[in-house]
Amino acid sequence: QVQLVESGGGLVQPGGSLRLSCAASGFTFSSYAMRWYRQAPGKERELVAGITSTGYVTNYADSVKGRFTISRDNAKNTVNLQMNSLKPEDTSVYYCNTYLSFRDYWGQGTQVTVSS
Repeated sequence: QVQLVESGGGLVQPGGSLRLSCAASGFTFSSYAMRWYRQAPGKERELVAGITSTGYVTNYADSVKGRFTISRDNAKNTVNLQMNSLKPEDTSVYYCNTYLSFRDYWGQGTQVTVSS
């Protein structure tokens, strides 16, 4: 079955960096686009970044452009999110996502807290 397992979250000071990873299994990873979403308390889940199956095309929310970088390793079935210059408003639970067989699949999420 499809499994997505996020890791790498934690507490970081404003201006700091974190690298999130998502390990995928149960499907042909190299054939599917992958995305990172986030959801803060009391807010809707929002798309942060996406990457095509080959990794050649990426897209970002305006709020993270120039600070976050999404990448993937199709040999290792992983997708990463490098987050730099973190701000308190980046505090959220971050989720890995893919869409296949007419439905969304989600990981369990990893908490990112940006605070001094």
